[in-house]
Amino acid sequence: MLTPPALAGGCVPAIRTVTVPRPAAAPAPSAPAPTAERDFHALMRIRCGPGPLDFHRLAARFPAVRSGLALAGEVDLELRLACTGPDELRLITAELLRTGAARVQVELVLRSLTRAADTDPAATVWSCRP
Repeated sequence: MLTPPALAGGCVPAIRTVTVPRPAAAPAPSAPAPTAERDFHALMRIRCGPGPLDFHRLAARFPAVRSGLALAGEVDLELRLACTGPDELRLITAELLRTGAARVQVELVLRSLTRAADTDPAATVWSCRP
């Protein structure tokens, strides 16, 4: 199962990211409603298959996609997701593999670090959110 022990105790991690603008599009079949709580955060690292994956189309199809990076190296894309739960994460993973991703690696976010807003930019004060 995808749920680590830290999440079972009700300590749900939070991730703060920049929202990816999405063109108006119908949600993917059997995708959760856009108003559902999205407290299940994950990073998804994707290696494209023979053809490239269109990040903008992926972001439009899946409301869980919060942001992403196109990378050079072992993986081609890294997506930051805020899902409604493990079922939505599995749905996205299966759809990526079905549409041509050669490999999908999922990492669950347990905590996120953010720079404290009231400190000097050169300071190394970070806040940790469970």
